[in-house]
Amino acid sequence: MSQRQVPSAPQEPSDARLVELTLGGEQAAFAELVRRYERPVFSVVVRIVRDAELANDICQDAFIRAHRFLRKFDASYRFSSWIFRIAHNVAVDHLRKKRIATVSLDAATESGSASLGDFLEDEKSDAPSGLVERENLAGALERALARIRPDYREVMLLRFQRDLSYSEIAGVTGLPLGTVKTHLHRGRKEMAALMRAAGWGETTDA
Repeated sequence: MSQRQVPSAPQEPSDARLVELTLGGEQAAFAELVRRYERPVFSVVVRIVRDAELANDICQDAFIRAHRFLRKFDASYRFSSWIFRIAHNVAVDHLRKKRIATVSLDAATESGSASLGDFLEDEKSDAPSGLVERENLAGALERALARIRPDYREVMLLRFQRDLSYSEIAGVTGLPLGTVKTHLHRGRKEMAALMRAAGWGETTDA
């Protein structure tokens, strides 16, 4: 008795294939690229500019530019890195025209893990999000992230939220690889200090 073969689910086209289809005139393919990346791009941009309305405008501008210059996309690289690079450039242009103040760190925080500051300084750890979720520290981290230097904040977001490699971050931001590593190191240090100042760090009895 022959067995029935269950038909496999249709495989989603790759980003590179969607780019190819868009260049061939299928605009629905570009709409799919926008659907895939509009939220990740917005989540990074809004933390850079600290303004949701401006972040929306920047994201729209970034995708418009991406569509306009799509023929320049190199399929040997990830589309995500390319669109993040475009969004980064648009955001930097806006910030140069309008200085945007970061939000203040809220001194009133919940009590929790005493070792988060040390964890942030641990260069061997590349996944703070799991600990944050378990300890419910997302709010405190967001406030600390808003206080660190914008240059540090962007590379931290690209590394830990978007999971880009050091070389991909360098490609997105246009920074030398060594500078990316330095920004990540100093960003960790600044966040650790802010978290301790807000009551999350270890304390010692006098």
